[in-house]
Amino acid sequence: MVNTLSHLGIGFLIALAFGFKGKKRNTLGFLAILPDLDFIPYILFAVVSGSVSHETRNQLFYLLGHREFMHSILFILLVTLLIWLKTKDHLFTAAGFAAIFSHVYLDYTTSWKMRPLYPFSTDASIMGAVYFFDPLANLLPLLPIFVLLVAYMKDRGKWQGKFNKFCAFVANNRSRFYTTLAVVLVIWLTVLPVAKLFLVNYISGVENAKISYQDTYPSSFGKFLAAYSYNSTHYKILEVSYWSGIEKSGYIEKINVTDSVPDASVYVERAGKLYSTAVPQDIDYSVYSVSEENGLVTVVLSDARDSYVKYWAYFKTVYKFVFDRESGEYIAYASMQGEREERLEENWFGETSYYKTS
Repeated sequence: MVNTLSHLGIGFLIALAFGFKGKKRNTLGFLAILPDLDFIPYILFAVVSGSVSHETRNQLFYLLGHREFMHSILFILLVTLLIWLKTKDHLFTAAGFAAIFSHVYLDYTTSWKMRPLYPFSTDASIMGAVYFFDPLANLLPLLPIFVLLVAYMKDRGKWQGKFNKFCAFVANNRSRFYTTLAVVLVIWLTVLPVAKLFLVNYISGVENAKISYQDTYPSSFGKFLAAYSYNSTHYKILEVSYWSGIEKSGYIEKINVTDSVPDASVYVERAGKLYSTAVPQDIDYSVYSVSEENGLVTVVLSDARDSYVKYWAYFKTVYKFVFDRESGEYIAYASMQGEREERLEENWFGETSYYKTS
């Protein structure tokens, strides 16, 4: 999840490295941010999602949701095909493919699950090898934007006398300058996923456990948060880094029951089954907190890593199911990405027959 301005800068970098100017350069900049325009169809999804069946809601989410279809391989290929049909320009088509692919790849390597193989597969995945505030991935792409901004201002009689040496250097080394920036960025974004693979394999050996590459997330530059099921009752959470391996570790209880709820496991199982039918499936290591009051059993579902990430929204998703012990009906709530808790619509989960409507 690199910022939009940096995505735009990569589009311009590709354009300048290929030698495109004017309209074609601007088009490549647009293609580099095109996937993030999925907020427009997501508005449509938000409007209609409550009035359709559960199955239809899920399919609409895959198609219209943020970082869903418009961040998929099929979408990249369709846009590339349209570019080719429109221009019949091999070089521009290749540059267009590179621009939109760069966006999807950067999002995939940072901090958010995606479904790159949709509609052929609805499985969500992530590489998670690049911290989303990575200085190189975010700052280096700003150089082409700065160059274009300086040129724009000078063409309009402004900023005269400013940045002259920098402008002269770029003008005298134009091809080499942009090619070097592009190569450095490509190498950096290729090396980091490989480096993460070595780190995960090393930690797996130290722990004598299978550490998931996909579920190991960058928590800061060069540092990651990993987890695995330690035993039947606890997860082990690891804070690791390239420099010192395992820096911290702790244990999180999988099921926590407040006071006495004799059939807590029944409600935990039901909450888990309900959650399994919903999208976007953003909890990897499920933790359940069970309590009961006045005949209402409350099951709170969250991720075991929540308490380890203070300023990272991804793990701050919490579901709350309130079951009526007598009737079997339930009401569901969720707090998405650390935001205010809201009641979920009836069609959010696959089981609707026991949803309390009043």
